[in-house]
Amino acid sequence: MKKFLFAAVIAAASLTSFANDSIQSGDFTDEVYYNDSKGYSVQTNSFWSNWYLSIGAGAQTYFGDHNKQLLWKNRISPAFDVALGKWFTPGIGVRGMYSGQTIKGATMGTSYSTGEVIKETPKDDGGEWLNYQKFNYMNLHIDVLLNMTNLCCGFKEERVYNIIPYFGIGWAAVLEDADRLPEGMTPAREVSANIGLINQFRLNRHLDLNIDVRGGYVQDRFDGEDGGRYGEGLLSATANLVWKIGGNNTWERSKTIIRYDNRTINQLRDMMDQLSRDNEELQKALDDCNKSKADAAIKKIAVVAPNLITFKINKSNLSKEARANLGMLAEVIKECDANIVYTITGYADAATGNKEINDRLSEERAKAVYDCLINEFGVNPQQLRMESKGGVENMFYDDPALSRAVITRVQ
Repeated sequence: MKKFLFAAVIAAASLTSFANDSIQSGDFTDEVYYNDSKGYSVQTNSFWSNWYLSIGAGAQTYFGDHNKQLLWKNRISPAFDVALGKWFTPGIGVRGMYSGQTIKGATMGTSYSTGEVIKETPKDDGGEWLNYQKFNYMNLHIDVLLNMTNLCCGFKEERVYNIIPYFGIGWAAVLEDADRLPEGMTPAREVSANIGLINQFRLNRHLDLNIDVRGGYVQDRFDGEDGGRYGEGLLSATANLVWKIGGNNTWERSKTIIRYDNRTINQLRDMMDQLSRDNEELQKALDDCNKSKADAAIKKIAVVAPNLITFKINKSNLSKEARANLGMLAEVIKECDANIVYTITGYADAATGNKEINDRLSEERAKAVYDCLINEFGVNPQQLRMESKGGVENMFYDDPALSRAVITRVQ
C-alpha cells in the first residue's frame, strides 16, 4: 500500500530593503521593510506635525557709520529671540521669528543719542565729539532652514548635533519716538535681509538647544544717520531653547508592511506536533519489538504528518526552523523501509516573478532540501529523487505563500 509523507516549505517576503521588523498579532504577522538604510526617505507627516517653539537670548553688535570707533565691549548689547517654526521634511523647514531688543553705537549728531560724549575718540572734521547711541528695535523675519546633516547623512532621531544654515527676509523697525531724531527724520521701518547658522544640540525627544549665529542687513539710515553707505549690518549670537510641539515631532522612515495570515501555517504546525508525538510512539514500539504496533505507527505518520519549512520570497536558503523540521523528517526516513524512494518536488508562486525566475527558484528550493537531508542528516541519496515544477497557481487554501514550497512524497 502506497504511503505519503509531506514536508511544506513556506517562502516569506524578500524585498529590496535594508532592515526589517516582525510584529506578531494573533493570527497575523506584519513584516516591516525599510526602504533605505539611513533615513533619506521618510513618511510624510500631517500639517500639524513637526512644529516647534523657541525662545532665547544672547548678544549683538551693530555695524553703523561710526560704531567702529567704539571699543567692542561698548558695542555689545542684549538680544532676544522668539520663533514659531515647522519642518516639512527632516531637511527643509521654515520659521517666523521676532528678534530684537537694544542697539548700542555712536552718533555724530543727536540720533538716539544718550547725551554722553565719547571722549576717547578724536574729533571729527566738524569739531564735534561723538556721542553714545542707544535705541530699541525689532526685526520680524521669515527664514528658510536647511538641515544639512539630515540632507547629507539621512535622518536619525538620536543624532546629538545638526548644522542648519538659513536665509530669510523680514521687516525691521526702530521702536523709538521721532523726537530722538533730527528734525524731519522718522524712525526707520524697512525691509531686512537675514542669513545665519544654527548649531542644534538634541537634549531629549521634546527639547533641543540651538546656538544661533545670525547676520542682518538694513538700509544705511536705520540708525537715524545717513552716511552715504549701501547699508548697515547687525551680528547676533543667541542660545535658544526649542520645544517640539504638534501631534508628531519626529519622522518615520519610509517602509513597506506585508501582512501574513498565519492560520493555515498554525494548522500545519499543529500537524507537526502530532508528527513528533507519533514519532515517539513509533520509537517506543520499535524498542519493544512490537512490529505490528510499529507498522501501524509508521502508516499513521506517513499519512497524516506534514513537515513545514519556511523561506522568504525570491529565496531558497533554509532557515534554522526549516533545518530542524528536516531533521525530524530524516529520522523517519532512516527508520522506515530503506527501499522506499522519496520524491522532492520544488515549486514557486506563479504570481511572483517570471517563468525563468520561477523555474530557477523551484529547482534551487528542491536542491536545498535534497542537500540538507543528505549532507546534514545523513539520508541515503538512493532514497531521494529530486524534481521541480516552476511557478504554479495556489495549491492550498488559496494562499500563494503555500505555493512557494517543496513537497516530499513517497514515490
